[in-house]
Amino acid sequence: ASSPPRLPPIGRYIQPQEVAGLVDFLLSPAAAAITGQQLVMCGGASLS
Repeated sequence: ASSPPRLPPIGRYIQPQEVAGLVDFLLSPAAAAITGQQLVMCGGASLS
């Protein structure tokens, strides 16, 4: 029997609307100075 997948450190999975919020920000004038970045939305999983 396989064990259930572990949740990220924030205790839940990222929701689609959270990804959409980031995309909305990146497309806005407020993000004009952000170039060539890799943004990871993993709920802290990359820290563990």
